[in-house]
Amino acid sequence: MKKKFSEDELQVIGEHINTTMSFGGPVLKYNTPITPRENVNACLRRDGSVMWIPTFTDFLGVESRVNKDHIARAEVMDLGPLYTDDEKGGPDMFGIEWIYVPVAGGSMVKPGAPVLTDANDWPNVIQFPDVESMDWDACARLNAPLNATERSYHVTFQNGLFERLISFMDFEGAALAIIDEDQKDAIHALFSKLCDLYEAMIAKYMEGLTIDGVVLHDDWGSQRAPFFSLATVREMIVPYLKRIADFCHARGLWFEQHSCGCNELLVPAMIEAGVDIWFPQSMNDTDKLRTEYGDKIMLGVYPPQLAPDASAEEIDAAAKAFAEKYAPDMASRPVVMVNFACSPDFTKAVYKYSRIILSEC
Repeated sequence: MKKKFSEDELQVIGEHINTTMSFGGPVLKYNTPITPRENVNACLRRDGSVMWIPTFTDFLGVESRVNKDHIARAEVMDLGPLYTDDEKGGPDMFGIEWIYVPVAGGSMVKPGAPVLTDANDWPNVIQFPDVESMDWDACARLNAPLNATERSYHVTFQNGLFERLISFMDFEGAALAIIDEDQKDAIHALFSKLCDLYEAMIAKYMEGLTIDGVVLHDDWGSQRAPFFSLATVREMIVPYLKRIADFCHARGLWFEQHSCGCNELLVPAMIEAGVDIWFPQSMNDTDKLRTEYGDKIMLGVYPPQLAPDASAEEIDAAAKAFAEKYAPDMASRPVVMVNFACSPDFTKAVYKYSRIILSEC
Protein backbone atom coordinates (compact mmCIF):
# COMPACT_ATOMS: atom_id res chain seq x y z
CA MET A 1 0.00 0.00 0.00
CA LYS A 2 1.34 3.44 -0.93
CA LYS A 3 2.26 5.94 1.73
CA LYS A 4 -0.33 8.69 2.15
CA PHE A 5 0.68 12.29 1.51
CA SER A 6 1.76 14.36 4.50
CA GLU A 7 2.22 18.13 4.61
CA ASP A 8 5.66 17.42 6.10
CA GLU A 9 6.77 16.43 2.61
CA LEU A 10 6.63 20.10 1.57
CA GLN A 11 9.32 20.98 4.08
CA VAL A 12 12.53 22.23 2.43
CA ILE A 13 15.46 20.19 3.75
CA GLY A 14 18.21 21.66 1.56
CA GLU A 15 19.22 22.14 -2.06
CA HIS A 16 20.05 19.53 -4.67
CA ILE A 17 23.63 19.63 -5.90
CA ASN A 18 23.83 21.38 -9.26
CA THR A 19 26.30 22.04 -12.05
CA THR A 20 28.06 25.40 -12.32
CA MET A 21 25.97 26.33 -15.36
CA SER A 22 22.34 25.26 -14.99
CA PHE A 23 18.91 26.44 -16.04
CA GLY A 24 16.57 27.93 -13.46
CA GLY A 25 18.90 28.48 -10.51
CA PRO A 26 18.92 26.49 -7.27
CA VAL A 27 16.75 23.37 -7.00
CA LEU A 28 15.20 22.92 -3.57
CA LYS A 29 15.18 19.52 -1.90
CA TYR A 30 11.94 18.54 -0.21
CA ASN A 31 11.19 15.91 2.41
CA THR A 32 9.89 13.43 -0.16
CA PRO A 33 9.23 9.78 0.81
CA ILE A 34 11.52 8.54 -1.96
CA THR A 35 14.16 10.36 -4.01
CA PRO A 36 13.41 12.01 -7.35
CA ARG A 37 15.68 9.38 -8.95
CA GLU A 38 13.62 6.55 -7.48
CA ASN A 39 10.40 8.20 -8.63
CA VAL A 40 11.69 8.67 -12.20
CA ASN A 41 12.74 5.02 -12.25
CA ALA A 42 9.24 4.05 -11.10
CA CYS A 43 7.78 6.01 -14.02
CA LEU A 44 10.01 4.21 -16.49
CA ARG A 45 9.16 0.79 -15.01
CA ARG A 46 5.41 1.50 -15.30
CA ASP A 47 4.78 -0.80 -12.36
CA GLY A 48 2.36 1.42 -10.49
CA SER A 49 4.83 2.58 -7.84
CA VAL A 50 5.23 6.18 -9.07
CA MET A 51 4.49 8.63 -6.23
CA TRP A 52 4.22 12.03 -7.96
CA ILE A 53 4.43 13.69 -11.35
CA PRO A 54 8.17 14.23 -11.84
CA THR A 55 9.50 17.52 -13.11
CA PHE A 56 12.31 18.63 -15.38
CA THR A 57 14.26 19.62 -12.28
CA ASP A 58 14.03 16.07 -10.94
CA PHE A 59 16.79 15.39 -13.46
CA LEU A 60 20.45 16.44 -13.31
CA GLY A 61 22.38 16.68 -16.57
CA VAL A 62 26.09 16.92 -17.24
CA GLU A 63 27.56 18.20 -20.49
CA SER A 64 31.21 17.69 -19.67
CA ARG A 65 34.13 19.69 -20.99
CA VAL A 66 35.89 16.38 -21.64
CA ASN A 67 33.73 16.39 -24.79
CA LYS A 68 34.89 19.38 -26.87
CA ASP A 69 31.48 19.52 -28.56
CA HIS A 70 30.10 21.19 -25.46
CA ILE A 71 32.75 23.90 -25.45
CA ALA A 72 32.24 24.47 -29.18
CA ARG A 73 28.48 24.69 -28.75
CA ALA A 74 28.74 26.95 -25.68
CA GLU A 75 26.90 24.62 -23.35
CA VAL A 76 29.23 23.15 -20.75
CA MET A 77 27.40 21.91 -17.65
CA ASP A 78 29.71 20.38 -15.07
CA LEU A 79 31.46 21.50 -11.87
CA GLY A 80 34.22 23.44 -13.60
CA PRO A 81 34.48 27.21 -14.04
CA LEU A 82 32.20 28.99 -16.47
CA TYR A 83 33.56 29.82 -19.90
CA THR A 84 33.75 33.41 -21.06
CA ASP A 85 32.17 34.36 -24.38
CA ASP A 86 35.66 34.54 -25.90
CA GLU A 87 36.31 30.93 -24.89
CA LYS A 88 33.09 29.57 -26.38
CA GLY A 89 32.99 28.12 -29.87
CA GLY A 90 36.10 26.76 -31.58
CA PRO A 91 36.79 23.17 -32.66
CA ASP A 92 34.51 20.33 -31.61
CA MET A 93 35.87 16.84 -31.02
CA PHE A 94 36.07 16.27 -34.79
CA GLY A 95 37.93 19.54 -35.36
CA ILE A 96 34.90 21.23 -36.93
CA GLU A 97 34.96 24.98 -36.22
CA TRP A 98 31.98 26.53 -34.45
CA ILE A 99 31.33 30.26 -34.00
CA TYR A 100 29.69 31.48 -30.82
CA VAL A 101 26.85 33.98 -31.41
CA PRO A 102 26.30 35.95 -28.19
CA VAL A 103 22.88 37.33 -29.16
CA ALA A 104 21.64 33.75 -29.68
CA GLY A 105 23.46 32.35 -26.67
CA GLY A 106 24.71 29.47 -28.79
CA SER A 107 27.03 28.43 -31.60
CA MET A 108 26.83 27.50 -35.25
CA VAL A 109 29.27 25.75 -37.56
CA LYS A 110 31.43 28.22 -39.45
CA PRO A 111 29.30 28.75 -42.59
CA GLY A 112 30.17 28.29 -46.20
CA ALA A 113 32.90 25.69 -45.96
CA PRO A 114 31.54 22.20 -45.18
CA VAL A 115 34.34 19.68 -44.66
CA LEU A 116 32.33 17.04 -46.52
CA THR A 117 30.46 17.58 -49.78
CA ASP A 118 29.99 13.91 -50.74
CA ALA A 119 29.27 11.41 -47.98
CA ASN A 120 31.25 8.77 -49.86
CA ASP A 121 34.42 10.68 -49.05
CA TRP A 122 34.04 10.60 -45.27
CA PRO A 123 36.62 7.82 -44.58
CA ASN A 124 39.31 10.03 -46.13
CA VAL A 125 38.05 13.35 -44.73
CA ILE A 126 36.62 12.81 -41.26
CA GLN A 127 39.09 12.27 -38.44
CA PHE A 128 37.45 10.49 -35.51
CA PRO A 129 38.62 11.49 -32.04
CA ASP A 130 40.69 9.15 -29.90
CA VAL A 131 38.45 8.34 -26.92
CA GLU A 132 41.32 6.89 -24.89
CA SER A 133 43.26 10.15 -25.09
CA MET A 134 40.44 12.20 -23.55
CA ASP A 135 41.06 13.09 -19.91
CA TRP A 136 38.42 10.88 -18.29
CA ASP A 137 40.21 10.87 -14.94
CA ALA A 138 39.95 14.67 -14.81
CA CYS A 139 36.26 14.47 -15.72
CA ALA A 140 35.66 11.99 -12.89
CA ARG A 141 37.59 14.05 -10.34
CA LEU A 142 35.92 17.32 -11.31
CA ASN A 143 32.40 15.92 -11.17
CA ALA A 144 32.77 13.43 -8.32
CA PRO A 145 30.47 15.44 -5.99
CA LEU A 146 27.61 14.97 -8.47
CA ASN A 147 27.64 11.24 -7.77
CA ALA A 148 25.89 12.01 -4.48
CA THR A 149 22.85 13.45 -6.25
CA GLU A 150 19.39 12.12 -5.48
CA ARG A 151 18.07 13.27 -8.86
CA SER A 152 17.97 11.20 -12.05
CA TYR A 153 21.49 11.79 -13.35
CA HIS A 154 22.53 11.73 -16.99
CA VAL A 155 25.19 12.77 -19.47
CA THR A 156 24.37 14.52 -22.71
CA PHE A 157 25.82 14.34 -26.21
CA GLN A 158 25.15 17.61 -28.04
CA ASN A 159 25.52 16.24 -31.57
CA GLY A 160 23.55 13.12 -32.44
CA LEU A 161 23.47 11.29 -35.75
CA PHE A 162 21.76 13.72 -38.12
CA GLU A 163 23.10 16.77 -36.29
CA ARG A 164 26.61 15.36 -36.66
CA LEU A 165 26.03 14.89 -40.38
CA ILE A 166 24.87 18.52 -40.58
CA SER A 167 28.08 19.65 -38.87
CA PHE A 168 30.08 17.87 -41.57
CA MET A 169 27.98 18.76 -44.63
CA ASP A 170 25.89 21.82 -43.64
CA PHE A 171 22.12 21.38 -43.50
CA GLU A 172 21.36 21.31 -47.22
CA GLY A 173 24.08 18.77 -47.95
CA ALA A 174 23.03 16.52 -45.08
CA ALA A 175 19.33 16.68 -45.97
CA LEU A 176 20.08 15.69 -49.56
CA ALA A 177 22.66 13.04 -48.72
CA ILE A 178 20.37 11.12 -46.39
CA ILE A 179 17.92 10.46 -49.27
CA ASP A 180 20.49 10.14 -52.09
CA GLU A 181 20.80 6.51 -53.21
CA ASP A 182 24.43 7.14 -54.19
CA GLN A 183 25.33 8.33 -50.66
CA LYS A 184 23.15 6.17 -48.41
CA ASP A 185 25.64 3.32 -48.03
CA ALA A 186 28.32 5.75 -46.94
CA ILE A 187 26.00 7.33 -44.38
CA HIS A 188 25.12 3.91 -42.99
CA ALA A 189 28.82 3.23 -42.50
CA LEU A 190 29.37 6.68 -40.96
CA PHE A 191 26.49 6.30 -38.51
CA SER A 192 27.77 2.87 -37.50
CA LYS A 193 31.18 4.39 -36.79
CA LEU A 194 29.49 7.13 -34.74
CA CYS A 195 27.81 4.42 -32.68
CA ASP A 196 31.26 2.98 -31.93
CA LEU A 197 32.32 6.42 -30.69
CA TYR A 198 29.25 7.13 -28.54
CA GLU A 199 29.30 3.67 -26.98
CA ALA A 200 32.98 4.01 -26.07
CA MET A 201 32.34 7.43 -24.52
CA ILE A 202 29.30 6.23 -22.54
CA ALA A 203 31.41 3.40 -21.13
CA LYS A 204 34.10 5.88 -20.09
CA TYR A 205 31.55 8.15 -18.42
CA MET A 206 30.21 5.17 -16.49
CA GLU A 207 33.65 4.44 -15.05
CA GLY A 208 33.68 7.74 -13.15
CA LEU A 209 30.08 8.95 -12.90
CA THR A 210 27.10 7.14 -11.37
CA ILE A 211 24.78 8.08 -14.21
CA ASP A 212 21.24 6.81 -14.68
CA GLY A 213 20.77 7.78 -18.30
CA VAL A 214 22.04 9.25 -21.56
CA VAL A 215 20.58 12.10 -23.62
CA LEU A 216 21.36 12.36 -27.33
CA HIS A 217 20.59 15.65 -29.09
CA ASP A 218 19.31 15.11 -32.61
CA ASP A 219 16.87 17.70 -33.94
CA TRP A 220 14.56 16.22 -36.57
CA GLY A 221 12.17 19.02 -37.45
CA SER A 222 11.28 22.64 -38.03
CA GLN A 223 8.49 24.71 -36.50
CA ARG A 224 5.96 23.18 -38.89
CA ALA A 225 7.09 19.72 -39.95
CA PRO A 226 9.84 17.09 -39.76
CA PHE A 227 12.94 17.40 -41.92
CA PHE A 228 12.33 13.98 -43.45
CA SER A 229 9.71 11.25 -43.75
CA LEU A 230 9.04 8.48 -41.26
CA ALA A 231 10.27 5.99 -43.87
CA THR A 232 13.60 7.82 -44.19
CA VAL A 233 14.10 7.88 -40.41
CA ARG A 234 13.29 4.17 -40.18
CA GLU A 235 15.77 3.35 -42.92
CA MET A 236 18.62 5.73 -42.17
CA ILE A 237 18.55 6.55 -38.45
CA VAL A 238 16.53 4.02 -36.44
CA PRO A 239 19.04 1.14 -36.71
CA TYR A 240 21.79 3.29 -35.18
CA LEU A 241 19.62 5.08 -32.64
CA LYS A 242 18.40 1.64 -31.53
CA ARG A 243 21.96 0.42 -31.25
CA ILE A 244 22.82 3.24 -28.84
CA ALA A 245 19.57 2.78 -26.89
CA ASP A 246 20.19 -0.97 -26.62
CA PHE A 247 23.73 -0.29 -25.42
CA CYS A 248 22.34 1.95 -22.67
CA HIS A 249 19.56 -0.43 -21.67
CA ALA A 250 21.99 -3.35 -21.40
CA ARG A 251 23.87 -1.30 -18.80
CA GLY A 252 20.80 -0.27 -16.82
CA LEU A 253 20.60 3.25 -18.27
CA TRP A 254 17.54 5.01 -19.62
CA PHE A 255 17.83 6.70 -23.02
CA GLU A 256 16.36 10.08 -23.99
CA GLN A 257 16.30 11.72 -27.38
CA HIS A 258 16.29 15.50 -27.32
CA SER A 259 14.70 16.45 -30.61
CA CYS A 260 13.43 19.94 -31.36
CA GLY A 261 10.80 20.60 -33.98
CA CYS A 262 7.33 19.47 -34.98
CA ASN A 263 8.21 15.77 -34.89
CA GLU A 264 5.01 14.08 -33.77
CA LEU A 265 4.84 12.11 -37.04
CA LEU A 266 8.21 10.55 -36.20
CA VAL A 267 7.34 9.28 -32.71
CA PRO A 268 6.80 5.71 -34.01
CA ALA A 269 10.45 5.72 -35.11
CA MET A 270 11.57 6.87 -31.66
CA ILE A 271 9.61 4.03 -30.07
CA GLU A 272 11.01 1.47 -32.50
CA ALA A 273 14.50 2.69 -31.63
CA GLY A 274 13.88 2.18 -27.91
CA VAL A 275 13.80 5.84 -26.85
CA ASP A 276 12.49 6.04 -23.28
CA ILE A 277 11.92 9.80 -22.94
CA TRP A 278 11.16 12.70 -25.27
CA PHE A 279 10.37 16.30 -24.33
CA PRO A 280 8.33 17.59 -27.30
CA GLN A 281 8.30 21.29 -27.99
CA SER A 282 4.95 23.03 -27.61
CA MET A 283 4.08 22.96 -31.33
CA ASN A 284 3.49 19.21 -30.96
CA ASP A 285 0.11 17.88 -29.81
CA THR A 286 1.44 16.34 -26.62
CA ASP A 287 -1.91 15.18 -25.28
CA LYS A 288 -2.67 13.38 -28.52
CA LEU A 289 0.78 11.80 -28.47
CA ARG A 290 0.29 10.69 -24.88
CA THR A 291 -3.02 9.05 -25.75
CA GLU A 292 -1.50 7.20 -28.71
CA TYR A 293 2.00 6.41 -27.47
CA GLY A 294 2.29 7.29 -23.78
CA ASP A 295 2.40 3.63 -22.75
CA LYS A 296 5.62 3.25 -24.78
CA ILE A 297 7.49 6.55 -24.37
CA MET A 298 7.52 9.02 -21.46
CA LEU A 299 6.72 12.53 -22.68
CA GLY A 300 7.39 15.98 -21.31
CA VAL A 301 4.28 18.12 -20.82
CA TYR A 302 4.03 21.85 -20.24
CA PRO A 303 2.12 23.56 -17.43
CA PRO A 304 -0.53 26.15 -18.32
CA GLN A 305 0.64 29.71 -18.79
CA LEU A 306 -0.56 31.78 -15.87
CA ALA A 307 -0.61 35.54 -15.62
CA PRO A 308 2.43 37.03 -13.85
CA ASP A 309 0.10 38.45 -11.22
CA ALA A 310 -1.90 35.23 -10.72
CA SER A 311 -3.18 34.90 -7.18
CA ALA A 312 -2.25 32.07 -4.85
CA GLU A 313 -5.75 30.67 -5.29
CA GLU A 314 -5.45 30.73 -9.11
CA ILE A 315 -2.06 29.01 -9.00
CA ASP A 316 -3.37 26.35 -6.65
CA ALA A 317 -6.47 25.71 -8.77
CA ALA A 318 -4.40 25.41 -11.96
CA ALA A 319 -1.98 23.00 -10.29
CA LYS A 320 -4.86 20.86 -8.99
CA ALA A 321 -6.38 20.72 -12.49
CA PHE A 322 -2.98 19.79 -13.98
CA ALA A 323 -2.52 16.98 -11.45
CA GLU A 324 -6.06 15.72 -11.99
CA LYS A 325 -5.42 15.60 -15.73
CA TYR A 326 -2.17 13.64 -15.67
CA ALA A 327 -1.79 11.85 -12.35
CA PRO A 328 -4.56 9.21 -12.52
CA ASP A 329 -2.89 7.17 -15.27
CA MET A 330 0.77 7.89 -14.45
CA ALA A 331 1.26 4.15 -13.93
CA SER A 332 0.67 3.43 -17.61
CA ARG A 333 1.29 6.79 -19.33
CA PRO A 334 3.83 8.66 -17.22
CA VAL A 335 4.80 12.25 -18.01
CA VAL A 336 7.41 14.77 -16.87
CA MET A 337 6.29 18.33 -16.15
CA VAL A 338 8.58 20.82 -17.88
CA ASN A 339 8.74 23.26 -14.98
CA PHE A 340 11.88 25.35 -15.49
CA ALA A 341 9.86 28.43 -16.43
CA CYS A 342 6.90 28.17 -14.09
CA SER A 343 6.14 29.32 -10.58
CA PRO A 344 7.77 27.35 -7.73
CA ASP A 345 4.40 27.51 -5.98
CA PHE A 346 2.79 25.82 -8.98
CA THR A 347 5.42 23.07 -8.99
CA LYS A 348 4.97 22.48 -5.27
CA ALA A 349 1.19 22.30 -5.62
CA VAL A 350 1.41 19.83 -8.51
CA TYR A 351 3.61 17.67 -6.30
CA LYS A 352 1.05 17.84 -3.49
CA TYR A 353 -2.02 17.06 -5.57
CA SER A 354 -0.34 14.36 -7.65
CA ARG A 355 0.93 12.73 -4.42
CA ILE A 356 -2.60 12.69 -3.03
CA ILE A 357 -4.08 11.25 -6.22
CA LEU A 358 -1.36 8.63 -6.73
CA SER A 359 -1.44 7.50 -3.09
CA GLU A 360 -5.08 6.56 -3.64
CA CYS A 361 -4.66 4.81 -7.00
